[in-house]
Amino acid sequence: MSEEQRQPTSAARPTGKRQLAGTSTVDASQAEAKKVAKREHDDRPGGSVVQFLPEVGKEMRKVIWPTTKQMVNYTIIVFAFLILMTALVAGVDFIAGLGVEKVLSQ
Repeated sequence: MSEEQRQPTSAARPTGKRQLAGTSTVDASQAEAKKVAKREHDDRPGGSVVQFLPEVGKEMRKVIWPTTKQMVNYTIIVFAFLILMTALVAGVDFIAGLGVEKVLSQ
């Protein structure tokens, strides 16, 4: 085997929001340790409203919101899809109605 074949290939590195910002990510063992620690401190499943509201705020800050241009594009795509599907269902309904009418009129 040549040297190139013996060397392990490096996995592709993620390019998410945290990686681009230079913030370190959490590996699986750290995440599991946090879950275990949280379970030990939390007596009630689901937590309380007092814990929930700050967590909602934290999660909302993590959201990558679309730009105005993206929202306009997505809205146009959704409306075009709705028009297409409405026409498709109306066409199938019309053809099925003609077929049922033909069968019942015989």
